Amino acid sequence: MCRHLAFLGPEERLGTLLTDPPHSLFRQSWAPRRQRYGTVNADGFGVGWYAEGDPVPARYRRAGPIWGDGSFADLARVVRTTALLAAVRDATVAGADGEAAAAPFAAGRWLFSHNGAVAGWPHSLAPLVPTVPPVDLLSMEARSDSAFVWALVLNRLREGDEEGEALAGAVLEVARAAPGSRLNLLLTNGETITATAWGDTLWYLAEPGRRTVVASEPYDDDPYWREVPDRTLLAASRTDVLLTPLKDLDDQVSDTSAPDDQASAPPKEPIA
Repeated sequence: MCRHLAFLGPEERLGTLLTDPPHSLFRQSWAPRRQRYGTVNADGFGVGWYAEGDPVPARYRRAGPIWGDGSFADLARVVRTTALLAAVRDATVAGADGEAAAAPFAAGRWLFSHNGAVAGWPHSLAPLVPTVPPVDLLSMEARSDSAFVWALVLNRLREGDEEGEALAGAVLEVARAAPGSRLNLLLTNGETITATAWGDTLWYLAEPGRRTVVASEPYDDDPYWREVPDRTLLAASRTDVLLTPLKDLDDQVSDTSAPDDQASAPPKEPIA
């Protein structure tokens, strides 16, 4: 369900990243190569990007397929940015909220996308509703599983969690309430990219000191694309990528009664 991509690097046209590559996000909307669930991502699309001197990103979103939007072709040709997040959507529930349900979701400097689906939505996550401030629930852009997951993440960010803590905490919380959910989350603040691989594909392409791309699947056949293992947290900047295994839920439950020296966090692996 869905394909998404985030980029940090030297200034590029949107089209260089989203429409020009042979297996671009544009093409993935109808011909993804590694999508495990669904085949066509025609239920909306969006792109958010950052302009120099402004930490709050701009967004362009539509309810229809990306290939049917002539205005986006013009944007992709002329708009340039050093950071973006874009997504094409295959809706969990068809027709839900139209353009408002298309990623990226936004708040302040953050852009967010969810590739996957929450099992048993909406009933499965009803127990988590009290954990979200009422004003945030009333302010949700859409009544979709992705929008609610964003509300969970955003609440953690506003409470002071770092980006990685917020994504990992939300993934484990949702996975416990709704086993079998697919929770590939993607978050950027224009300076870093944070993502989770949980139930679907995630790849990254890094040129240390120059650019980093994180995507559901490679947009070309560059041999330096690397796949992120399932149940992994990715934290990236323009200079490096760090992969951290997300603890298996069964291990997490058993660790709650284990001595402190047996419940230490998993090792972090720096990736050049």
